[in-house]
Amino acid sequence: MDRLASRGPLAARLRPRHLDEIVGQGHLVGRGAPFRTLVEQDRLTSAVLWGPPGTGKTTLAMVVASMTAKEFVALSAVSAGVSDVRRAIDDARSRLGEHGKGTILFIDEVHRFSRAQQDALLPAVEEGVVVLVGATTENPYFSVNPPLLSRSTLWRLDPLEDGDVRLVVARALEAEAIGADEEAIDAVVSVADGDARMALGTLETAIALAGTRPESPPVVRIMDVRQARGARMLHQGQDAHYDQASAFIKSIRGSDPDAALYWLARMLEAGEDPRFVARRLVIAASEDIGLADPLALLVADAASRAVEVVGLPEARLNLAEAAVYLARAPKSNRVTVALGRALRDVAGGPRADVPAHLRDAHYRGASALGHGEGYLYPHDDPRGWVEQQYRPTEVASNVYYEPSGHGAEQGSNHWWESRARLTAQHGGSSGRESGEDPT
Repeated sequence: MDRLASRGPLAARLRPRHLDEIVGQGHLVGRGAPFRTLVEQDRLTSAVLWGPPGTGKTTLAMVVASMTAKEFVALSAVSAGVSDVRRAIDDARSRLGEHGKGTILFIDEVHRFSRAQQDALLPAVEEGVVVLVGATTENPYFSVNPPLLSRSTLWRLDPLEDGDVRLVVARALEAEAIGADEEAIDAVVSVADGDARMALGTLETAIALAGTRPESPPVVRIMDVRQARGARMLHQGQDAHYDQASAFIKSIRGSDPDAALYWLARMLEAGEDPRFVARRLVIAASEDIGLADPLALLVADAASRAVEVVGLPEARLNLAEAAVYLARAPKSNRVTVALGRALRDVAGGPRADVPAHLRDAHYRGASALGHGEGYLYPHDDPRGWVEQQYRPTEVASNVYYEPSGHGAEQGSNHWWESRARLTAQHGGSSGRESGEDPT
C-alpha cells in the first residue's frame, strides 16, 4: 500500500491528514469552527459536503476517517448500487448491535445516486444506524432527496482563494524538490480557478516536462505550464485572468456581442476553465439583464449545464451562444439594486418581526397565538391579489424594486403600477371592497 501511495497522483500524495493541514475552508476547519468542533469531539452527525471540484470534500471525509472512533466505510455513487448500500447498512447494524460501534458511511458523488438508492439510506439515517457523510458538486436541494437532506447538516465548501492555491502549489514544489519561476506559478494559480486538484494535476504534468530538459536542478517554467494545459497561456498571471473576465462581462453589459465573442475566444484559447466562464454568464444574466429578459438566466444556466455534459471543445459553441444572447438582450440592474436596498434594511434597519397574520398557522396551537389571524388569501379575490401588508411596519413603506423601461420589465409596468396605485388608494384594505381590475 505504501508503494502504491508513493506512486499515486500528486494530489493524492499531498492529501492533508489533519484539519490543520487543510488549506482554505476556514469557516469549517478553523479553530472553533462548528464542523471542526464536531469532528474533534467525534460527534459529527449526518452531513452533506457541497462545493465545486477540488475544494476538499473528499479530503474532509478522509480526515474525519482518521479522527473518529467509529468505523469508516466509503462508497462511490459512481460504482455502488442499491445492493452495496444495503450490505453496508447491514454490516453497520451488526457492528452496532454486537460491538456497540457506530459507522460513518461516506458516499462520494452522492448526487449520482438514484432516488431508490437514496431512499435505501433513509431508514438507517433516521435510526442512527449510520452517520451519513455525502459529498456532492451539485446543488443538494435539487440532487438529494428532501427527506434525506432534512436529516443532514449542509456544509458548504467555497472555491479556494488564489492565495490558498498558491500555498498548495508551494507545498507540492517542496515535496517534489523542484523549483518554479513566478510566471509559471501565476499561470498554475490562474488556470486552477479555485480548484486545488486541477492546480496539482497541471503542476504534476509541468514538473514532468521540466524534468526532460538538461538543467539541474530542473525548474518549472511558463512553457511547461502551457504544454501541460495543451493550450496557449495568453493570460500569464492573475491580473490578466481577471482583466479578461472583466472585459468579457463589460462587453456583455455594454451590448456588444462581437466584443463578448472576442474575449470569450481569448479566454478559451488561453486554456481558461469553461466552468469559470459559465459561472460568469450565469451571474451576468441576473446582475445585468435581470427581468428585462427573464429567459437570459435560463439560457446562461443551460450553457453552464452543457459545459458539464458536453465538455470542450464542443461546449465552446454553447458558451458563445449564451454570450451573444446576453449581449443582445435588453439590460436592467433593477433586481441587483432592489436586493441591495433590502439587504441594507435587514443589516442596518430596526428589528422587525413577522406580522402575526403572515406567521405559520398550520400547526396545532398556532391559532391560539394569533398566527394567521386576518390573513387574506389572494386567490379568493377575482383579481388574484389583495391589499394587505406583507412586511413589518418598520419597513412597510420602503421601496426596493422599481422596474426599468427596458424589455420585459417595460411590458409588466402597466399592471404593476396600477396595482401599486390601488394599494396606496385603499391604504391596505382587503381589496374585496373594490371591483376595479388593474389589468
